[in-house]
Amino acid sequence: MSRGPALRSFWKRHTLGTIGIAILAIAVGCALAAPLIAPYSPTAISLLARMKPPFWLEGGSFAHPLGTDNLGRDMLSRVIYGSRISLAVGFAAVLMGAAIGTTVGILAGYFGGWIDSILSFLIDVQLSFPFTLLAIFLLATLGGGFWPIVCVLALATWVNYARVVRGQVMSIRSQDYVEAARTVGVQTRRILTRYILPNTVSSIIVVASFSMAQAILTEAALSFLGVGVDGSNPSWGTMLNDGRNYLQTAWWLTAMPGVAIALTVLGGNLCGDWLQDHFDPRLAR
Repeated sequence: MSRGPALRSFWKRHTLGTIGIAILAIAVGCALAAPLIAPYSPTAISLLARMKPPFWLEGGSFAHPLGTDNLGRDMLSRVIYGSRISLAVGFAAVLMGAAIGTTVGILAGYFGGWIDSILSFLIDVQLSFPFTLLAIFLLATLGGGFWPIVCVLALATWVNYARVVRGQVMSIRSQDYVEAARTVGVQTRRILTRYILPNTVSSIIVVASFSMAQAILTEAALSFLGVGVDGSNPSWGTMLNDGRNYLQTAWWLTAMPGVAIALTVLGGNLCGDWLQDHFDPRLAR
């Protein structure tokens, strides 16, 4: 089958998944190529051009297609550069949360006994805390910034991986090939890395796709509350915070980053649904 018909067939069978992949690809592309495609510096101030509306409104122009903010900074450039912080935080939080949660889930599911009891207790303790209040407390104590917020978001998401992986490992450890490996004296570390972990990768990928969307949304919420990343670097959350005092006079200051957040989260969720259907055909609609 040639490439054209294959792509059309994939589009028909996975329309929503394709849309999600396209949205995420555009977001990642904007983040990687921001210095090349942004028309202005995101921090360039021009008081003579402050509060310019988008080009389709009276007083707007194509010089600033999405308008300018209260300091005359170009909104399109800030939205493009804001994707770098928001996506970087999301990716880093997903990687850290997946590493912690997968490790905990494998250990709890494979060894069982008191190890499972302790790790399950830690999971229950984590789930018992209201995350937003915990995150605000930790960030107010540690201070905002890229790595503090990544650590806080990883703290919020690792339990999702741990619970899913633990359940799968408890089923996998009783399989014949695992029992045979133990019988012939294969080291526990090799069993975990060669026989257990590869069989949980599909579930980890699905959880990661949903966690990515959750991390971006949570980062925006925390930055909006003023405890997220450094305000000197544009992120979608800090842009929402900057524009909240101008909702009635300059709605585009919050609408533009808000639309970017909504589309990116939508793309992540659509990809998550597609991956879930792909790895578990029983859920296919």
